[in-house]
Amino acid sequence: MQKTNAFNRTIAIWLGVALILVQSLVQAESDTFERIEWKKAPIRLELVVGQEQRIEFPDSVKVGVPASVQGLLRTQSVNGTVYLLAHASFESNRLMVRELDSGYIYLFDVTATEEGDASHPIQIYVAGTSKPDKDSATASSDAGQVQPGYIQLTRFAAQQLYAPSRLLKDSPGIVRVPVSRDPVDLLHGGTVEAIPLVAWRSNGLYVTAVKLTNRTNQAQTLDPRDLRGSWLTASFQHHRLLPNGDEADTTVVYLISARPFEVSR
Repeated sequence: MQKTNAFNRTIAIWLGVALILVQSLVQAESDTFERIEWKKAPIRLELVVGQEQRIEFPDSVKVGVPASVQGLLRTQSVNGTVYLLAHASFESNRLMVRELDSGYIYLFDVTATEEGDASHPIQIYVAGTSKPDKDSATASSDAGQVQPGYIQLTRFAAQQLYAPSRLLKDSPGIVRVPVSRDPVDLLHGGTVEAIPLVAWRSNGLYVTAVKLTNRTNQAQTLDPRDLRGSWLTASFQHHRLLPNGDEADTTVVYLISARPFEVSR
């Protein structure tokens, strides 16, 4: 009888160990990342209803969700990680994910289905120099000074337009340059009026603030792919314009280019 009890205890211990090993393997499997390189083409993403999808980005981001799926898709963004949870199935919709500091934008074509396998967490990365450096400044080769980079230039331009005058300060290395304030055909479709406001130059980079106004009676979501010209970065103050005549029918886009605005557009 004692041998039987000892045998049963041994079996129970081994079963417990086996269960722990299985749980560890499942946990390790779920934490295996699928690394996806951003190549400026929308990334296709298939969600399964009721199963949360985790996506990690190089920096903190904000997710723009189309109105058509706002009630069907829950999005949460925390410290560079986005959590997506579909409440119901839906056809392909485009999500725009924007880095808060740099304004850099990623695009996703997202669908949701009732059936499917659980997906691995996704890690988005950018190879080479297609994305602005995460460093906040670009080193100057002249005198060892640090010159403003993409992030600093965009922030500087936004502060010059929106910060109280008592808080405005000159930034070494950033100088104002002339720009025509005549309307320009900046976005495809002709539904948004664009008027350059002001421009600056620093270390071979140009940043231009352009006012955008909705010309139509329909709300519009701004898409950087609709911009004409050669731009290193494009950062919208707001990504959605309400119908013409509304107080929110206007916003500003900050364009960084390697050449003056008139030449880049």
